[in-house]
Amino acid sequence: MRRIDEYNLDARLLRLLLAVVEAGSITGAAAQLGVTQSAVSHLLGRLRAIAGDPLFVKSGRGIVATARAHELAVQARQLLAGMEAFARGSHFEPAEWRTTFAIAANDFQRDVLLPALAARLRDLAPGVALRIIPSDVPTLEMLRHGGCDLVVSPRPPEGGDVMQKRLFEDRWRVYYDAAAREAPQGRRDYLAADHVTVVYEPRRMLAVDEALAEAGVHRRFAVTVPGFAGLPAFLRGSPLLATAPARLGLGLLREFASVAPPVACPPLPMYMVWHRRYHEDAAHRWMRAQLEACARRATRSS
Repeated sequence: MRRIDEYNLDARLLRLLLAVVEAGSITGAAAQLGVTQSAVSHLLGRLRAIAGDPLFVKSGRGIVATARAHELAVQARQLLAGMEAFARGSHFEPAEWRTTFAIAANDFQRDVLLPALAARLRDLAPGVALRIIPSDVPTLEMLRHGGCDLVVSPRPPEGGDVMQKRLFEDRWRVYYDAAAREAPQGRRDYLAADHVTVVYEPRRMLAVDEALAEAGVHRRFAVTVPGFAGLPAFLRGSPLLATAPARLGLGLLREFASVAPPVACPPLPMYMVWHRRYHEDAAHRWMRAQLEACARRATRSS
């Protein structure tokens, strides 16, 4: 593998690499960076020469990153974060912050917290762009290797080099289409019904489904979907039941009726998780404080 001459690298090239990896196209990267497509192509040519790798190859009508490009993107995120921290020193002004901040979250926590966070950033730190990626089953590698800056999850990964803080706690409700069926009448009716639920990749059930199964409460799952966003289409006009977070009744599942589960369900805590290397970083601390403020507001509104 060709050794990269570090003196030929600069922040522009690192940001370019990440933009093309994330956008999957020259056009998208140019829009993200606010430059012309020809400028992206020119800088990409420089980067290819430095790396000694094509970095991106054609696939259908678009381009895909090579294995080398993905490897370099991990390092680029870490380098850019270090450069930003070096440039800030002890001084941090949110209004002057220019970065892309990556948060891994699945659809429930994304919809409950992150639109409010984006609104706060528009007012307080307009130079910060949020990049939301699916957390699925969150892993330590997402934080260790710079794939994201924060993870929001009810079941954070465990490791001595990651930190976590509880944001809020939700409860479970049983949702149904009142135009298609009545509310389940007690435990027996609930267990006799067909259900739709969420199973995240790679095949991890919701905490409530795992807890009920361990307690000997068995239901028939007629449908499983990869995220909460898939529930409405299967509930609508059907006799199916879905046991989902109560806060979804304020948004994604607001068109459906709901009742308290007729079986004992564990609470649903939500945590934010970050790598220890960012614990004392002023910008990261500020961002965590904004997310906490959004969580407090969501809790009050519900």
